[in-house]
Amino acid sequence: MNDQRKGSDAEPTTHFGYKNVPESQKAEKVAEVFHSVAAKYDLMNDLLSGGMHRLWKRFAIELSGVRTGNRVLDIAGGTGDLTRKFSNLVGPTGQVVLADINASMLKVGRDRLLDLGVSGNVEFVQADAEKLPFPDNHFDCVTIAFGLRNVTHKEDALRSMLRVLKPGGRLLVLEFSKPTNKLMSKAYDAYSFAFMPLMGKLVTNDSESYRYLAESIRMHPNQETLKSMMVEAGFDRVTYHNMTAGVVALHRGIKP
Repeated sequence: MNDQRKGSDAEPTTHFGYKNVPESQKAEKVAEVFHSVAAKYDLMNDLLSGGMHRLWKRFAIELSGVRTGNRVLDIAGGTGDLTRKFSNLVGPTGQVVLADINASMLKVGRDRLLDLGVSGNVEFVQADAEKLPFPDNHFDCVTIAFGLRNVTHKEDALRSMLRVLKPGGRLLVLEFSKPTNKLMSKAYDAYSFAFMPLMGKLVTNDSESYRYLAESIRMHPNQETLKSMMVEAGFDRVTYHNMTAGVVALHRGIKP
């Protein structure tokens, strides 16, 4: 977190993309972005990743170890890609909670899953990752896919996730990260800051939201930093896997 003070009584600031804003304003600004993109979020994911996001999520599911009867929390679950898969894995004796802080994203996810016939073992909860409204030691697995970078106090969110996991439970963080070679890094910069806003303008008439998303990726902790943050929060056996030359990384940690 970028915590800056102009005086002893000044409110701490944090980054919103490349801008510094008062901490109290970040959640509202992020909410505005996702209210704007919610209706076409799935379409834009497919266009901007060339469908690769489905492969990244599939790998996260394979590494989750989720099985019949488990209880899973899908934070920042958005339109429900992971929740739908987990619903099949846990079966009628398990439960999946799709949690999202953004009401528009939550509605899109609920409507989409209901249209697909996914309902019996899925619950939808509007929740803040920093203050999860669930009991201690409650879930076998917690996931957050492409959501942690939008959280103001990431350390608080990681500790909240640790609290709600059962001992031995797994946290999986799927997030954009730092490319592992210079050529990919340069290509990714050009793609992110030129193509992403352009596609946002053409498809959703909103280039600024996609410019923020590109900037938020650059401001997110890199692979090793996030690993250290998870260890500091209390997770054990923290590892990460780079995908697509580090464009995306999947971190996994275990609650002791």
